[in-house]
Amino acid sequence: MDRRNFIKRATAATAGMVLPTILPSGRLFAATGSRKVNHVVFCLFAGGVRSLESIWQNDGNLMPAMLNGNSSISSDISGSIDAMPSSPLSSPLQTQGTLFTSFKYDQGPTGHFNGHVAALTGQHTTNALSLRNRFPLPTIFELYRKHNSPQMAAKNAWWISKSNVLYPSLNYSAHPNYGASFGANHIAPNSFFKYAISNSLQHDIDFTATKAEDVENLKAYLNSNFNSTVTLNDGIRNSPAHRDEITAWMKTVQQQVTGGLTGNPWGITSGMNSDQKNLYFAEELIKEFKPELTVVNLTGVDTAHSNFSGYCNALHRADYGVSHLWDTIQNTPGMANDTVMIVMPEIGRNLVDNNILDANGRPALDHTSGDPMCRDIFCLVAGPSQVIAQNKVVNSPGGRSVDVVPTIANLLGFDLDIPIALPGSVLQEAFQ
Repeated sequence: MDRRNFIKRATAATAGMVLPTILPSGRLFAATGSRKVNHVVFCLFAGGVRSLESIWQNDGNLMPAMLNGNSSISSDISGSIDAMPSSPLSSPLQTQGTLFTSFKYDQGPTGHFNGHVAALTGQHTTNALSLRNRFPLPTIFELYRKHNSPQMAAKNAWWISKSNVLYPSLNYSAHPNYGASFGANHIAPNSFFKYAISNSLQHDIDFTATKAEDVENLKAYLNSNFNSTVTLNDGIRNSPAHRDEITAWMKTVQQQVTGGLTGNPWGITSGMNSDQKNLYFAEELIKEFKPELTVVNLTGVDTAHSNFSGYCNALHRADYGVSHLWDTIQNTPGMANDTVMIVMPEIGRNLVDNNILDANGRPALDHTSGDPMCRDIFCLVAGPSQVIAQNKVVNSPGGRSVDVVPTIANLLGFDLDIPIALPGSVLQEAFQ
């Protein structure tokens, strides 16, 4: 070290300044509020998952790609569980992270939207919420985009939901200091490429066409001004350069869809369900843009209201899909060994059934607030070994769904800059 640099470093130390730290990726961050990784993927294993069938494996290990345990399944429902390909992971996902088995959705009505709001804002909800109204406090996307330095572009934050008729408003809030200027790009692949999202507007856009209305429809998506009752991205703006990148990617994916290339890209004998297709599109987006913050949700298990065996099958399929997503992340340059993935249901399900029997004679399950089991959930935090404790199980109670937002903020290094009070805590037990 030459004399000038030595003096500069000594002066900085004397003044109480902290020198930068360097992550394995080579990116520089200040040591105070420094990042642990450059990418976080939050997978909301949503739709209401009961701990008895998931982590406690009362009917066998329905989630063998994610969880340790015997893979045998109860004989009466085994015929209703679709065979999945072998897991792409060499060992269950929990061996690559920390599993919290006694997590809680501890306050608020046990509805799907309330559970999503708690998970994505880090705030408790105390009353029923409307899908058509934005929450008054900022989402993790807004906190991330506003409080990083420098502030992050919308292309770095994506909310990938299974449906446009559920949760589209969670890309940003109604808070006057946040809002659309700091929201995420939202996309619902299953809806966008295949279905109408309103009675008046069909968004199956032909990206190869040159008609004016097709161009305008594309601009409406990219500039986020759908004319639906609940707008998806109203007010979100991508820079011209980023808009061009997103346009090119969407055109490519649309061509794949129309060409039949996305019908079953994972080679599942029984075909892909909608959750798996949603995860596939999430993978394609991650490979293309390498976002710093990605949230993707699955809702197939909500069939539990009327079909217990179908619910178990949806768990099994989502388990394979989440493992496939993690394998894709680990094989994507720029994401591998620099990503933490958090997997958590938004709510649980009742202990007491609702007396609706499926073809196997198994009773169905609702999620009413009077049944305490619907507040029991799990949380799995997977990531690089230098950041996340490996193959660790935390059975002690204390973790809550509202802890995920401060944990993401800590991982990405902006938790100390958030001026909004968050009731949750960083999941320090998951860290090395």
